[in-house]
Amino acid sequence: MEEAQVIFTELPVLHHRHHPYYLHQPHLQLAVREPSPPPNQTHVSCLYPEILALIFGYLEVRDKGRAAQVCVSWRDAAYHKSVWRGVEAKLHLRRANPSLFMSLVRRGIRRVQVLSLRRSLRDVVQGVPNLESLNLSGCYNVTDIGLSHAFVSEVPMLTQLNLSLCKQVTDNSLGRIAQFLKNLEVLELGGCCNITNTGLLLIAWGLKKLRRLNLRSCWHVSDQGISHLAGLNREAANGNLALEHLGLQDCQRLSDEALKHVSVGLTGLKSINLSFCVSITDSGLKHLAKMVSLRELNLRSCDNISDIGMAYLAEGGSRISSLDVSFCDKIGDQALVHVSQGLFNLRSLSLSACQVSDEGICRIARTLHDLETLNIGQCSRISDKGLQTIAECLRNLRYIDLYGCTRISTVGLERIMKLPHLSTLNLGLWHVRWNRPPTVRGTGSRLGKTYNSVSSRSVTSNLDPKWREVYAYLIAVIPVFPASRGNWQS
Repeated sequence: MEEAQVIFTELPVLHHRHHPYYLHQPHLQLAVREPSPPPNQTHVSCLYPEILALIFGYLEVRDKGRAAQVCVSWRDAAYHKSVWRGVEAKLHLRRANPSLFMSLVRRGIRRVQVLSLRRSLRDVVQGVPNLESLNLSGCYNVTDIGLSHAFVSEVPMLTQLNLSLCKQVTDNSLGRIAQFLKNLEVLELGGCCNITNTGLLLIAWGLKKLRRLNLRSCWHVSDQGISHLAGLNREAANGNLALEHLGLQDCQRLSDEALKHVSVGLTGLKSINLSFCVSITDSGLKHLAKMVSLRELNLRSCDNISDIGMAYLAEGGSRISSLDVSFCDKIGDQALVHVSQGLFNLRSLSLSACQVSDEGICRIARTLHDLETLNIGQCSRISDKGLQTIAECLRNLRYIDLYGCTRISTVGLERIMKLPHLSTLNLGLWHVRWNRPPTVRGTGSRLGKTYNSVSSRSVTSNLDPKWREVYAYLIAVIPVFPASRGNWQS
């Protein structure tokens, strides 16, 4: 019988008393004899556990678990808390498993997402005593009773709680949360449609450290609830004055009065989402223009926002860097004139489906030279003339959305694709993404750029002749690489 073969993983010499670890190779079916390491070489198992833990820390979560199953020494190293720092455990809580939580604690995991729930939440809260983040989003069977059993005493380490789409949660649960989760900084309540102004009063009373609050589609919330958050009823609650991010998307009972409360009480607010708040008007933007800390403003699909509102923002000295007025059909070229004359800090501007033309686009292109993201999809009045001005003036642009711009041609696209920092071009039916290295390499592209990847769909048969021309142009200028360098994906 031929001499058995043994494969080693060779590493620099380290003097250690452990014997070499042979890599598991069940497919070889060979008789393995104990060899000694070659001279001046050693085996991976001779590494100190601290070094193994450092290596395992770079692995993906699934690979970390696989490494722990190799042998005892690897398991001990893989269970070091530094390996699992920042990892969120995703769990299906279907049956009793006491060893599960012991394993999480041993590895130092403090972030848990529950994917499905058939047991008591109390098992999670008590099983992971240093829990920092609990994500219950989409767990439709979470109820007030379940949360009351889970939070029976203070949980001082918990700073993030996500109850999005837990539609059975009511104000009673918010009372329990405000009482026992005093250090909460992030609270996600999107889709919790049974939350009312009373619940916001409880939040304003108990959660003094709250920095992010999402109330998306909490349809019962009105101006009064926002006044509670802003601390305007001091005899009842001091408010959440540390709030930096407030999501009010689709809270359709809010009016301009709510924005007044925000501007008076939540002076440290950095981001506010008012999309689909159909009762917000131009007058409400007067209040937001006064907020010196506000940086991100989302007004998507606010039907009553017009050119006048943009004038209020610009003349009020707003310092916002991100503005979204997509699908506000009263926004036109005059709005862009106001934007170009006052909102000089803008880095991201979204105008999808607005009534803007080349004239308005040229105004902002000649003024907002630091703009990095521009969404003008479905702006059917924009042509190659507007794209030419964008290519000449917005040299820092990284992302542009041109989906549905039916008047553009390959001439305009060719100019846009020559922008030095552009990384993503969205034409709706396909995305074009590429990376530019410090030096230009030969790629076969007539534009002389190195493309990383291109993704597309088989849509040529469904395109009108004009878009087939654009599609053919993109095919011509973007090389198709082998799988190792880039590919086409459906």
